[in-house]
Amino acid sequence: MTTRKAVVECEIHQEIGWIYLNRPERLNAVIPQLVEELYGSLDKLERAGVRAAILAGRGNAFCAGHDLRHEEKPANEAELRYNIQKIQDITRKIQRVPFPVIAAVHGYALGAGCEFALGCDLIIAAQDAEFGFPEVSVGLSVTGGISHILPIAIGLVRAKELLFSGERFGASQALHLGLINKVVDHKVLAEEADKCAKRLAELPQVALAKAKFALNRGAQCDLEAAFELEIEHALATVQTIESKQAAEWFRKKGSV
Repeated sequence: MTTRKAVVECEIHQEIGWIYLNRPERLNAVIPQLVEELYGSLDKLERAGVRAAILAGRGNAFCAGHDLRHEEKPANEAELRYNIQKIQDITRKIQRVPFPVIAAVHGYALGAGCEFALGCDLIIAAQDAEFGFPEVSVGLSVTGGISHILPIAIGLVRAKELLFSGERFGASQALHLGLINKVVDHKVLAEEADKCAKRLAELPQVALAKAKFALNRGAQCDLEAAFELEIEHALATVQTIESKQAAEWFRKKGSV
C-alpha cells in the first residue's frame, strides 16, 4: 500500500504551534487531503495545549485557492456537499480552538486561501501578499464562511464589490480595508508572526480564550445575548489563578 505524501506540516516550538500548507509546487492549492490534514493539525495543537498558533504556506504562496486541475472530482452532489462542509469545518475549528491563530500570509491568498486567512484571529501579511476572491469570475461560490466574515469585517457594500469584481488587491489595500492587522517585509514575516504569537502566549490563557469566543459569538448574536455571554465569561475568569496573579501584580505595582 502506497503511503501518500503529507501536504500539511505541523510543529510545536515552546508552546507555539506552526502549521505549514505544503504543496509548494501547486502554490499550496486546496485539495481534500490538504483540508483533512489542516483540520487534523489544528486538532493536534488543541490536544497538545499550545498557547498560540501560526498558519503559513511553504514556497512562494500562502494558498492559491482550490486546485482546479486536481484529478479527483466529486462523484456526485453528496460528495461535493461533504467536501464543502469539510472546508467550512476549518473555519469552525479555528474559531473554536481556545488559542489565537495567526495567519502569516505571503504571495497569493486567493479564494479558499483567502478564506483560510480571514478565518484566523489575526493576520500578518508580507508586502508581496495578494488577496482576492475569484470564485464568481470562474463560476463558483465562496465556501469558507466568508459570506458572514467579510461583511462584518468591511461592510456589506465593500464585501459585494470584492466578491463581484474578483479583483486581486495587495497587502496595503487589505490593511486599509481592515482585513489584516499588519504589513511587514517578506524577510521578517515569520519572525513577526512568532513575536506576535509569543506575546499572546504570555497572556492569561483562560481570559484570552474567553475573549476570543465572546468576540466571535458576539458578531453572530444580538446585544442581549452578548451581555449574557459576557456575564458567563466574567464569572468563569474571575476565579482563575491567572486572574488572581494578575490582580496581585497590579496591586504590588501600585499604579495603573
